[in-house]
Amino acid sequence: MGHINDIGAAIAGVAREEEAGLIAVRRDIHAHPELAFEELRTAGVIARELARLGVACRTGVGRTGVVGVIEGGRPGKMIAIRADMDALPIAERTGLEFASQTQGKMHACGHDVHSSTLLGVAAILQRMAPEMAGSVRLLFQPAEETLGGAAAMIADGALEGVDMALGFHNHPEIPVGGFGYVRGATYAAADRFRVIVKGVSGHAAYPHTTVDPIVAASYLIGALQTVVSREIGPLEPCVVTVGAIHAGTVHNIIPDSCELLGTMRSLSPGVRTRAEAAIKRLCAGMDAMFRTVSDLAWIEGVPPTLNADAVLDGSVAAVRRQLGDVFAPSEPSMGAEDFSLIAARVPSFVLRVGSGAPGRADHLHNSDYQPDEACIALGAQALARAAVELLAA
Repeated sequence: MGHINDIGAAIAGVAREEEAGLIAVRRDIHAHPELAFEELRTAGVIARELARLGVACRTGVGRTGVVGVIEGGRPGKMIAIRADMDALPIAERTGLEFASQTQGKMHACGHDVHSSTLLGVAAILQRMAPEMAGSVRLLFQPAEETLGGAAAMIADGALEGVDMALGFHNHPEIPVGGFGYVRGATYAAADRFRVIVKGVSGHAAYPHTTVDPIVAASYLIGALQTVVSREIGPLEPCVVTVGAIHAGTVHNIIPDSCELLGTMRSLSPGVRTRAEAAIKRLCAGMDAMFRTVSDLAWIEGVPPTLNADAVLDGSVAAVRRQLGDVFAPSEPSMGAEDFSLIAARVPSFVLRVGSGAPGRADHLHNSDYQPDEACIALGAQALARAAVELLAA
């Protein structure tokens, strides 16, 4: 390819040309949010835009995903770049003119931004393709929020022939124009558990004739907090949260059972194994103490998302050459990402794209979330430059 400064100017030029259109696409997707594996309209918009750019694509990958392919003019490796498409079951409260037109659904995590950003990457790389080495596979993924879309796309062959991968996510705690990265584990493993505590029902006036599952479950909830504070080392991140408890129907009857729903997050396989064992042991201990019979269902989720040093280092250097000294210190997140399934198969890196608007203190999964749309073209520049340089290495 041409001189390094010429590459940067070409990328920036295409991003400027496409920015208004990318924002319009983002607003269209935002106004019509679709939940996991429902993203048929969104996929149609993406396929239409890829066709406009002259990028070959196929739909229905992983049920509702879209895969685009850009072939470089010279032989080389294949890099995949992934964006997620699905919305959340949240009622929007932004008051924007392009707010959700579907009651109870909203792009509150910025996946509309992600989809538009990857379309921007497609526009840049399609223009540069004759001089580019290797090829780029664009993965527009469904169902990230339910952690099922990546597995579905992988099962449909989306990673066949791929040598490395880039992911990205908007981060409102980073001001727009800034970027972040974490070496090693960047997002957590996410496992779920469901405990049904079975007792013996009876009248509230005669609790001694019952086995009270609510009291037992209350002790268990308290005991679960010791998994992090007394089972796992203080320098090893782990979170155990009970998010729901269901039991009983009236004030004067002790019920037969009590159900707990919870999640466990961790950044390392060792912590994940030890915390799971501790939770199972505490359930058994509760049964011994209170004469209950507990039924624990452990639902293994996605593993931690691990950044590969080689892909990270090459990407960060490329972004700096494109945009300057734009990186802010970042810490691992206990949130989960099913991009981890991609990163478990090929060397990968997740870029954090600053989306914080001036004067706002936003956070993801918020009914009033309003990312700064300038992050779309900036993210497209960063990812395109990273892809070009990784393929040229």
